[in-house]
Amino acid sequence: MNRKTLLLPAVAGLLAPLLVACGNDSADGGNGGTIVVGTTDRIEATEKAPAPLDPAAVYDVSTWNVFRNTFQTLLRLPRAGGQPEAEAAEECGFADQRSTQYRCTLREGLTFSNGHELTAEDVVFSVNRMLGIDDPGGPASLLSNLDRVEAPSENEVVFHLRKPDATFPHKLATPAAAILDSEVYPADELYEGYGITGSGPYVLESFDAEGGRAVLARNEAYKGDLELRNGRVELRFFDDSQAMEKALRDGDIDVMNRSLSPEQIDRLGSDKGDGIDVVEMSGQEIRYLVFATDDPVAGRKAVRQAVAQTVDRGELVRDVYERTAEPLYSIVPSGLTGHHNSFFNTYGEPDAKAARATLERAGVDTPVELELTYTTDHYGPATAEEFKVLAEQLNDSGLFRATVKGVPWKTYRPASAEQKYAVYGMGWFPDFPDPDNFVAPFFAEDNFLGSPYENNEIREQLIPRTRVKEQRDQAVDDFVRVQDIVAKEVPVLPLWQGKQYVAARDGVTGVEWALNSSSVLQLWELGRGVQD
Repeated sequence: MNRKTLLLPAVAGLLAPLLVACGNDSADGGNGGTIVVGTTDRIEATEKAPAPLDPAAVYDVSTWNVFRNTFQTLLRLPRAGGQPEAEAAEECGFADQRSTQYRCTLREGLTFSNGHELTAEDVVFSVNRMLGIDDPGGPASLLSNLDRVEAPSENEVVFHLRKPDATFPHKLATPAAAILDSEVYPADELYEGYGITGSGPYVLESFDAEGGRAVLARNEAYKGDLELRNGRVELRFFDDSQAMEKALRDGDIDVMNRSLSPEQIDRLGSDKGDGIDVVEMSGQEIRYLVFATDDPVAGRKAVRQAVAQTVDRGELVRDVYERTAEPLYSIVPSGLTGHHNSFFNTYGEPDAKAARATLERAGVDTPVELELTYTTDHYGPATAEEFKVLAEQLNDSGLFRATVKGVPWKTYRPASAEQKYAVYGMGWFPDFPDPDNFVAPFFAEDNFLGSPYENNEIREQLIPRTRVKEQRDQAVDDFVRVQDIVAKEVPVLPLWQGKQYVAARDGVTGVEWALNSSSVLQLWELGRGVQD
């Protein structure tokens, strides 16, 4: 690690992406100052996603970070640690021993940014709307275990679950449970455009999609425990990280976050006297390949297993990511309860001879034709090189004839959800720091990948059993079993787990609190002050 890179203590569950910012100009962090944050994650409407700021339609980490600062949820993850705490709610808890009935009491005096009163009926409306619209690009699957929700009074909400779920409080802390104004948002269709009516600590003051800017201003009507240390945040969306780095060096932005290339991390961390520091944090962002298990080629288990036996993760993290990531041998990343290196235990080091034997036993002719598809503009500038190296690894084995294709995210995401690619790359930034969030979203019936892969043991036995256990260490054996099944059947192939980096100009304060244990963006923590 170079001299200028600051190492922060690892916090269990720290994830990507890192939107961090500088705060206000006043000594006490009052209403002054504008935080300017750069990112390459653009938020824009498309033909297939005309509602880019409707929580029912978006399951994307960059947009969720806007939602988390403008909408309230009943619960939120704390400043540090993993257990949710009250936000719009005054208190919440399971009301029965089976963990199937969950009750929340709202704070008094809650209002939306337009002045409308926020009541328990708005909570019921928001949850029912999410489930009723059930948009394929949205996060409704997080609430799929909900049987019904009711409001016995103006300030009380009761959730009735179909099956016990110890992770339900975590799900209520995600934008899947964002509280919407029932007088503004239609009940059975999406709210198109760039408006937001919420009750969170910020309001969306303006959004210029063409100019690539969004401004979040302090919500003076906000009622909650969060203390804002700035008055306004400006998000600027860049086409590439090179332009973003220039803006940081020129002082046009205060913070550079997703996505930094390995070269930029090294360069920004090594330059002397430029007034910029790079902060490194542990992370649980993962990258993986997805296989369309109903594809004529990728659908054959032996082909997927042979790919797993051939890919060299060490080469990827060493040569492409320059050790800013670590090899990952499980869908559940290290640092979480129940992590198990199932892929390494099953396949060991890359072995072309073993891969050939796997294909021969299954009667698969070689070389196997495979097209590897990746997104050109969502996971950072190193993605193209990563897929070039992956194809070279497969081809050098003599067992594959692999090609690569890059597709812009606005086309890539809906097409991948419809399984139009045989093999494609994805990243995952968890919604909450629990192994369940690396299992259920991928392998439950309503998985966000839209994958045809099914395993009844995972769906019907293992996931339900893990959710009964409030003490998560008691669920380790079941999580290990899930990981072993995934390694054997290879519907996905984990590649690496990322470290997290933020480049910020001198004078930024509160960076150590900018992300909570689930890497939720906490803009309110950030300020500007004199460095020690």
